[in-house]
Amino acid sequence: MLKGILGVERPGGVIRLLPGTLLAVGIMLAAFPAAGWLGRWLLYFQGIDPAGKASPISGVLVAIVVGILVRNLAGLHPVFKMGIGFSVTKLLRLGIILVGIKLSLIDILKLGAWGIPIVAASIASGLVFVSWFNRFLGLPERLGTLIAAGTGICGVTAIVSTAPAIDADEKEVAYAVANITLFGLLAMFIYPYLAPHLLSSSEQIGLFLGTSIHETAQVVGAALTYKELFQDEVVLKAATVTKLTRNLFLAAVVPLLAFYYLRRQSQTGMAGGSDSKVKIAKLFPVFVLGFVAMALFRSLGDLTLRNGSVFGPWDEASWKGVTTQLGEVWGSRYLLGTAMAAVGLGTHFSVFKNVGLKPFAVGLAGAVLVGVVGLVMSLLLGRFVHL
Repeated sequence: MLKGILGVERPGGVIRLLPGTLLAVGIMLAAFPAAGWLGRWLLYFQGIDPAGKASPISGVLVAIVVGILVRNLAGLHPVFKMGIGFSVTKLLRLGIILVGIKLSLIDILKLGAWGIPIVAASIASGLVFVSWFNRFLGLPERLGTLIAAGTGICGVTAIVSTAPAIDADEKEVAYAVANITLFGLLAMFIYPYLAPHLLSSSEQIGLFLGTSIHETAQVVGAALTYKELFQDEVVLKAATVTKLTRNLFLAAVVPLLAFYYLRRQSQTGMAGGSDSKVKIAKLFPVFVLGFVAMALFRSLGDLTLRNGSVFGPWDEASWKGVTTQLGEVWGSRYLLGTAMAAVGLGTHFSVFKNVGLKPFAVGLAGAVLVGVVGLVMSLLLGRFVHL
């Protein structure tokens, strides 16, 4: 499996990959401390003591911004090209696989029968509306698919998971990530102060924050702000569980988005064939199957904790350490951070000239709609959810 993901067969090829890969790794290593510093500043700005708090700013987002700045301010020698391409494709896919171990099906069970429709409605509204509005404005199909995935599901992780399945390029990924960053941060700042005026229970507020804000770090940041302002631990728990449940939908929605995109391409003649060209293998690439396998592995391990052990040799503390190292440290930080730094390094400002501000209109409209749907569904069904 790893050979198919990494695609490196000859030692000489490894040497040619080193310059670009190491540059992306270096940017990633600088981006996460920078994200921590920015996050502490944002928490302090809101009157929250940042000591011991997780940063509301994602290091993955900082990595792509730093990569873009390096590419456009300093320029890049051709020697970096192969390693950057390797990071954007192969390391990205391996990172997505490892991120799967962060997610457990047990999170869905925690929300119960009433919580799932709230999450599903939020995801569906974002996917359908953003895709339609993107076409209405005449923007590229792949760009709309990426913005829809990021808005409806789980931000950057959804974007980078969908991109390989629809053959999206660096420009489209960069635009989609910029949307998620901008409107997710705005929601993170606004919604914690708005929510108590619109919703009554802690579960309702947590559901609203978890369904209406794009990135996991942004959701946690918003819920943490609310907790500090109103001393409400339930909101933080409800928002986190809701967001993790949204993330789990990634395994089902990415193949659906790929099928929808490829079918439309084949129907319009852009894929060079008929509907029969939409192959199952294209909808379920190795990295998506790996993501699902890791999520199932995590779920099975969590279930066996009830018996006091995980798969025999690991106790609860060891299991938590393994899942954190694989999913959070290696998957989210090292691999996805390196891949997003490489996306930034491959993005020149000139690629944005012909698209303009229309993608941000799509992102804004999608963010507002998902927020409204999350609010209405939390208001109607949130009173039945108890954590």
